[in-house]
Order: sequence, then structure tokens, then C-alpha cells
Amino acid sequence: MNSTRILRTWLRSCRQRHRAELRLCIRLVASGVLTLLVSQQLHLRYALWAVLTAVLLTQLNVGRSLKATTDYLAGTLGGAIFAGTVGAVIADHNEVAQAFVLAIALAPAALVAAENARFGAAPFTAVLVTLAPVMTHLGPIASAFERIVEVAVGCGVGLLVSFIVFPERAYDSAISAAARTLDLMAGALPKLSGSLTQAFDEAAVSRILEEIDEAYAGLHAVAMEGAHERLTCLTPTPDLAPLLRTLRRLRDDVTLIAGTTVLPLPAPLQAWLEPALSHINGSAAGYLSGSAAALAARKPPPLSGPVGAALEGYAAKIEALRQQSLKEEMSLNSLERVFTLGLAFEQLHRNFTDLERCIVEHRERF
Repeated sequence: MNSTRILRTWLRSCRQRHRAELRLCIRLVASGVLTLLVSQQLHLRYALWAVLTAVLLTQLNVGRSLKATTDYLAGTLGGAIFAGTVGAVIADHNEVAQAFVLAIALAPAALVAAENARFGAAPFTAVLVTLAPVMTHLGPIASAFERIVEVAVGCGVGLLVSFIVFPERAYDSAISAAARTLDLMAGALPKLSGSLTQAFDEAAVSRILEEIDEAYAGLHAVAMEGAHERLTCLTPTPDLAPLLRTLRRLRDDVTLIAGTTVLPLPAPLQAWLEPALSHINGSAAGYLSGSAAALAARKPPPLSGPVGAALEGYAAKIEALRQQSLKEEMSLNSLERVFTLGLAFEQLHRNFTDLERCIVEHRERF
């Protein structure tokens, strides 16, 4: 009994951890099988190419499937039409002539594909259309038409499966990626500002910033896939561009804060600013973390009041510093870093307003 419970628990855990992968697996199987059945009903000469096309174009989310399908279809149409025309105009009655026809059909297709990745399928299609008549005993025009039909069937079935079988939207993936990016920023702020009052490894600071940059790059890629979903109007979703711009500005703010933490501040200045820094770090990190949770759960954004109060406390400390003899003991570099840090936190706070607006927008549209 215990073994059965343990196995059930393990299977449930695996299903939760690999939910996206399992759904993709189901969609791939459905695409392959359905395309084969449709090909048989249409009596396609080679169902293989239609099935391969469907499996190839069934991607992790709807947006990625849409982009892959439109690109593959564009490349196939261009390659098939051009290669079919070349084959019809230039007869190839021997091996040398066939090689010449292949070169003529393949060279422009390869050049276009090199210039524009969207037409990456064009060279492959040009080869198939040029050489397929040898095996199928069809003319070049008929070969090109058959290739287009095979790809059209594969594209249609693959896209249909992406929309109806456990559809995974790029928009949802982008929201999850945005929440993860905000969580990384929330975890980074205390570490970065903490290095002003204690020794901190510069390599560790670089790793923190690199991790945030990688997360943002991943978000940007998924957001571009989400744009393809919005163009179809089949999966209406809010525009991700404002959220993307806001997170880019927040990332720049965190980078600016990191730039002030290259060296610890002098001991007297540390003692003077540490309470205010601790307060503002805690409130800003808490706001970012709360925003990540709110964005992911489609809930109202957290209150930014504590961040504003912490900023006022820091500003009061800076103003008091101007009036104290402590200022005379500080180096110009240390004072510049302190003032720059205050400006960076103020900019961060202003960008929190845009972040709040984005969270509200994505919540209200669902």
C-alpha cells in the first residue's frame, strides 16, 4: 500500500514539474496521428512529408507554432514555385542536366534563406521538387503542387492541434517569465545594496546581473511569440509591450544600483546610512516580490506606499548629511555614489507606478 501511495505521489509530482513537456508530447502525438489519417483520406502519395511537417511545426506554445507555420509555409511556397518553374523550363534528360537544374533551382533559394531566416525551408523544398520526379515519375509542376499540398496538410493539422489540444499560450509563458524576472530583481536588491556596508564579491554581483539579463532575454523572446498570437485574434490577450518596457527600465535601475556597490562605503557613512538603506531595500524588494505574485495570479498590485516612505527616510538622511561635518570627511567618490544611489531608488519608485499600471491592465483583461 505504501509503495502504491509513493508511486502515485511521485507520478503526480512529475506531472506537475513537467506539465508543459507532457502537454507538448500529447500534442505531437496527436499531430502526427491526425495528419497521417488526413493524408490517407486525401490519398497523398507520400504521407511521410505531411506528418513530418505537422510534427515539426507543433511547438511548445501557440505563438511559436504560428511563427514556425507561417515561416515554413512561406519558404515552401517560394521554393516549390521557383523550383517547379525551373524544372518545367529546363529539361533534364541526363544526369548532368539534372545537376544543372538543381544548381539553378537551389542557388536563389539558398541566397534568399541566407538573407531572411523566414524562408529557411526554401532550399530544402527546392531540392525535393527538383529530385522527386525521379522517384515519383511526376512532372516538375505536379511535383511542386504535391509538395505544397503535403505541407499545407501538415501545417493545417499541426496548427489545429496547437489550438485545441491542451493549448499552451505564449502569453501565459510570458507572464510567468515576467514574474520570475521580478522575483530575481527582488532577491538582487538586498544583496547589491548590502555590499555598500559589507565586503561583497564583484564576481557575485556580475552573476546576479547576468541572471537578470538572461531572464529578461527569455521574457523578450516569449513576448515576441505572444505577438504572433495577438495578430490572429483567435487568442485575444493584452499587449505585452508596455510590461516589457517597464521591466527593461527596472532592469536598468537595478544595474545602476549595482554600479554604486563596487566598493563598501567608509565606516562612518555606513553607520549613518545603514538603517535607511535596510528600510528601502526591504520595502523595494517586498514590492517587487509582491508584484511578481500579483502578476502571476492576476491579483491587484501591492501598495507602493512603504517604498515611498522609505525613500523619504533616505532623502532625509541625505539632507542631514549635507548639514553634518561628516560630509567633510568623505571622499568625492563616496558622496557621488550615495547621491547616485538615491537617484536610482527614486527612478525605481517612479517605474513602480508603471509596473502597477501593467499589473492592473493584465488583471482586468482576464
